[in-house]
Amino acid sequence: MIDRFTPPAARFLRRSGARVAALGAAFALVLAVTAPAGAEAAGASAAAGARPAASPIVPFGCAKVVTGKAHCLGQGRLIPNASGSPTSSGLKPADLIAAYKLAGTNGAGRTVAIVDAFDDPNAAADLAAYRSAYNLPACTAASGCFQKVNQSGQASPLPAADYGWAEEESLDLDMVSAICPGCHILLVEASGADTASLTTAEDTAAAAPGVVSISNSWGAAEDSSTLAADAHFNHPGKAITASSGDSGYGVSWPAASQYVTAVGGTSLSAASNARGWTETAWSGAGSGCSVQEPKPSWQTDSGCAHRTVADVSAVADPNTGVAVYDTANSCGGGAFCDLLLALGLATGADGWVQVGGTSASSPIIASVYALAGNTGSLVYGSQPYKNAGSLFDVTSGNNGTCTPAYLCTAGTGYDGPTGLGSPNGTGAF
Repeated sequence: MIDRFTPPAARFLRRSGARVAALGAAFALVLAVTAPAGAEAAGASAAAGARPAASPIVPFGCAKVVTGKAHCLGQGRLIPNASGSPTSSGLKPADLIAAYKLAGTNGAGRTVAIVDAFDDPNAAADLAAYRSAYNLPACTAASGCFQKVNQSGQASPLPAADYGWAEEESLDLDMVSAICPGCHILLVEASGADTASLTTAEDTAAAAPGVVSISNSWGAAEDSSTLAADAHFNHPGKAITASSGDSGYGVSWPAASQYVTAVGGTSLSAASNARGWTETAWSGAGSGCSVQEPKPSWQTDSGCAHRTVADVSAVADPNTGVAVYDTANSCGGGAFCDLLLALGLATGADGWVQVGGTSASSPIIASVYALAGNTGSLVYGSQPYKNAGSLFDVTSGNNGTCTPAYLCTAGTGYDGPTGLGSPNGTGAF
């Protein structure tokens, strides 16, 4: 701790130490980005296929307003040589399809909506780059597959750009593309990161033709206004997902709403077991017992008299994160831009990034709902509780310390950080 009794020189060193470390890491990143092809092979310690170290994991720099408190729930790291091949920058669509046993499914003709704040000016171009890199079918405005609108459902005027939120939007769009490449995508951009704007966008998404599921990768603390705002998520026949949070044990809204599927987070890695993957609770995933939301009839856990978070889960740990393509940034691109981004002096991204947070798991689950094609008869988040046997039960890991322990520690059956588990095909949805 730094206080007024600490000598001035010591105070300076303590305050600047982190900056010096960040500066060193950032220059190492720039050297990696600007090194000539094959330069890394000259190092005695460079192994075949090795890549330069990426930047530290940091939250997206999403703007928020004081009164509304909503913020996006993504975290990521810059990847050296970001403009090159995406193969070394996180889980690919094929990885996610394999891990969650989604091969052979098709959501063609169904629309997944994404609700976020502010504008991503490069959304269409970055979406095209991601899909092209992984040989996914094009999804463009011209073909009617991709549409971007403001919170009123109009193509213009769009909100002001925000590069942190743009990184969030790229993550959401890419995860829908990875899980349901045949789906159409509607991006609804709220005017600001406040409850009024975001819930207006929610209603717009729910009313749009063809929308079967809506993902919300943002959250705020519960307060006296959130119960009334729940009405904007009360859209029967639409699967509405919400990220559980990225700060460990603790409840976030709208994940706490009785009308949504609260999506927790896991760490996901390839393994030599029957499934081919191992999955544990991510330490950053939000979970817990709501202080005010009523308990849905389909939740039967006994340690929480109110709504329990989460319901289901998917990969969220940035250390085992997903590949995302995003070029919206405040510094213009290039090696110097990468330096500024690594130092936290600019926001956004400059190509391929490896990202996570429950911002990733929410659109993944929304897309699985679209693949299942059963949302017309859906009763809010009840469907997985009817078919829990069609999920991978996540039984290890935790996001903190709590009582009762299942609210923050994964175990057999239901638990807070991972809910009932992660997708094993579409049967639970």
